[in-house]
Amino acid sequence: MNGSDGQAASPMPQTRLASWLLLAVLGAMLVAAFVLGYLGWTSTDTSVPESGYVALVLGVVFSLVVGVGLMALVFYSSRKGYDEPAVLIQEPENDPDDEQGRPR
Repeated sequence: MNGSDGQAASPMPQTRLASWLLLAVLGAMLVAAFVLGYLGWTSTDTSVPESGYVALVLGVVFSLVVGVGLMALVFYSSRKGYDEPAVLIQEPENDPDDEQGRPR
């Protein structure tokens, strides 16, 4: 709306252009990653021994276990209230021992 009430035109075309530009850049980066991965994978003719594949599988499984465990701890602490901000507990003004009228 570009009326006499001083409102500017909606920035919809700029937002749409920025979204498409972002998608194009991310898509180009994805294609580049696949191309570099393919070239790196096929650039040599060495073979990986079985122990290498076992180490790779163990590393992936260990990483997933650590990641899932940490995320479970995050959700657990959030549900139990451990993530709440600290609250200062005010001490009472009167000490129960001083109520007998003794001077300090």
